[in-house]
Amino acid sequence: MRAREEAGVARIGIARDLGRQPYEPVWRAMQAFTDARDDDTADEVWLVEHDPVFTLGQAGKPEHVLIPGDIPVIHVDRGGQVTYHGPGQIVAYPLLDLKRLKIGVRDYVCKIEQAIIDTLAEWNIEGARKDGAPGVYVAGAKIASLGIRVRRGRTFHGLAFNIEGESTAAFARINPCGYAGLQVVALSDLGGPSSLEAVKPVLLEQLGRRFGLDWRHEAAPPQALTD
Repeated sequence: MRAREEAGVARIGIARDLGRQPYEPVWRAMQAFTDARDDDTADEVWLVEHDPVFTLGQAGKPEHVLIPGDIPVIHVDRGGQVTYHGPGQIVAYPLLDLKRLKIGVRDYVCKIEQAIIDTLAEWNIEGARKDGAPGVYVAGAKIASLGIRVRRGRTFHGLAFNIEGESTAAFARINPCGYAGLQVVALSDLGGPSSLEAVKPVLLEQLGRRFGLDWRHEAAPPQALTD
């Protein structure tokens, strides 16, 4: 796929589909990748479907986890409050050098949101931003969450996009993103596909467009995940 942004010719980036994985090893691998990369390291995006987990961001308040039950709760180093990751959801981790791409943090967030909005448009679904509440919404219900970390100008963590309808059930056990009563919706609830495989290439293309990256697909997992 060709990705060209307003700035001109796209760079090569690496896209890795990690399949289904527990949360913590992928989180630690993101940290290791970010700490080890240098000015010549290619930007990457990792796609993953996580085992069920609630994650609390740096400002996360435990009281927003209402009924965790059998789902583990992990305190992590991203921004934001509490969210859920689990089967039926695409989690995408852009591992980008913002300094090299000449992108500020606010613009980075807007570009991720726009990539999701443009992905929804593929199925004639109108997504929108909400002031002061990062993520993407459809008719007021949240369909995608954002939680990022930037270290020395390089990003990790990322976005979670609800695809299959049952992926949203566990959100009833928390105040999603710290908002009591926030409604959560999935793409399949809105007439879109329930298959993650149908959505991944569209989302990748839109992320590539926004960040001026042409994705080269790598089958091998990142070394940090296999060490």
